Amino acid sequence: MSDTTEKPAAPARIDFETAPERYRHWRISVNGPIAELILDVDENATLQPGYQLKLNSYDLGVDIELADAVQRLRFEHPGVKVVVLRSGKDRVFCAGANIRMLAGSSHAHKVNFCKFTNETRFAMEDASTGSSQRYLCVIQGTAAGGGYELALACDEIILADDGNSSVSLPELPLLAVLPGTGGLTRVTDKRKVRRDRADVLCTLEEGLKGKRAAEWRVVDQVVPRSRMDAAVTEAATRLAAQSDRPADAQGIELAPLKRTRDGNTVTYSSLRVEIDHPARRATLTVLGPETAPPADTEELQREGADFWPLRLSRELDDALLDLRANERDIGTLIFKSTGDPQRVLAYDAFLEANGTHWLAREIVLQWKRVLKRIDLTSRSLVALVEPGSCFAGTLAEIVLACDRSFMLIGAEKGDNRAPAAMALSSLNFAAYPMSNGLSRLATRFLGEPESIASARDTIGSALDAEACEEAGLVTIAYDTIDYADEVRIFLEERASFSADGLTGLEANLRFAGPETMETKVFGRLTAWQNWIFQRPNAIGPDGALKRYGTGVKADFDPERV
Repeated sequence: MSDTTEKPAAPARIDFETAPERYRHWRISVNGPIAELILDVDENATLQPGYQLKLNSYDLGVDIELADAVQRLRFEHPGVKVVVLRSGKDRVFCAGANIRMLAGSSHAHKVNFCKFTNETRFAMEDASTGSSQRYLCVIQGTAAGGGYELALACDEIILADDGNSSVSLPELPLLAVLPGTGGLTRVTDKRKVRRDRADVLCTLEEGLKGKRAAEWRVVDQVVPRSRMDAAVTEAATRLAAQSDRPADAQGIELAPLKRTRDGNTVTYSSLRVEIDHPARRATLTVLGPETAPPADTEELQREGADFWPLRLSRELDDALLDLRANERDIGTLIFKSTGDPQRVLAYDAFLEANGTHWLAREIVLQWKRVLKRIDLTSRSLVALVEPGSCFAGTLAEIVLACDRSFMLIGAEKGDNRAPAAMALSSLNFAAYPMSNGLSRLATRFLGEPESIASARDTIGSALDAEACEEAGLVTIAYDTIDYADEVRIFLEERASFSADGLTGLEANLRFAGPETMETKVFGRLTAWQNWIFQRPNAIGPDGALKRYGTGVKADFDPERV
């Protein structure tokens, strides 16, 4: 049977890079250790045509600005200990994801939107736990759906007790979908709301307000508007006292990325992306550092955003988001590298030795988030470790993140580059946990503690292809006779499989071990949302998303599937 469902056109190419002077929806105000992050959405500044962002609702463009703001508050304002998140509109905090946008978007765009929004919420929580930069949310007006989910990503929530202000997760009764940016999971796992009360909250269109909202722990405080300023000051002061961020440090400017696009090639300063549309794959080649690490943290501060690990992490993050959103038919990402692995290890040693310095800490945390972005990218991931590569330390995490990895034994005839080698650093064992809370090595060797211990014994050593295969650091090593053919066969086989099936397969295999709030959000919750977004009850001609706002009630198919 042919699929006659109308598929919305893909949006114009989405650029994930922005800066405060280009914001249309957010304002940042810094006053010593306290910053205000104010949501004041320009309803006409939409990412795509066909809707308005009324009632402080948001689309991906609003979240791109939020992600940038969260990042800049960490790097450009090290003295900020507390971020107060509030609305710039009087009677509404945030109405959540824009419904007209969702109804008019392709399925792929909706899913990528939910994923990016989730990643941004977790970046806020990582700012609190990793960078000691706390978030305090002030709700005066309605916080519905994704608006309340934004509040849930904060450390504390203060709700105005004025008869109007409320929090709600009305996606099920209104739209026949779910709170897709972690609402269900954060209510139960983070705020410890009782399951039956959470059930009530998620089926009430009007949500909760006043005393009951506080009693049920969906907010932390409920205060009259007349006392709101005093309550915010008191809470912000208390949270600031818990922070170890330096009061007198000078931030660094996150300068625009150096990026050029020439046909199917995107070139950054430390990364090259080559897209092969007929073969449905892209090759990302990481360029190792050209110079030694700085002598001390003063020099690190001077290098700022040009410091190689930070520069590369930002470029890799931008490339991953670009491929996700704008190259939907690219099914396989091939990771390569070129450079001096010992120099990469020297940068790791510098970051580890200066781990208490605020900027070194932020750079390691930034790499943690970017590596998670790789984990959560719904593409087949393969690493090719070849002569001249520099997959060492932090860059070895890319190999460990891949679904498969191939390593060449020796060198091709006439190739004067050093034979392929990998090396581990101390950072590989704890600095970069996955969503499951484990390192990639611990996830790889689940149930094999002896393999982790053996890997730890190799720290700093250059391991050739056969040693890497024996240690389990790569999937398989091939000699020069078989390598090219085996890689070709793998890539052709991958392209022949169902893209949907591969996405499910890879997502199920990447996060072995314990379940966390993060794996629930990205795995269980978003997998359900992915399915629900394709069901007629939500997106069919008589579904809730299509009929919302028309005055006509959705017509649901009652069959339980």
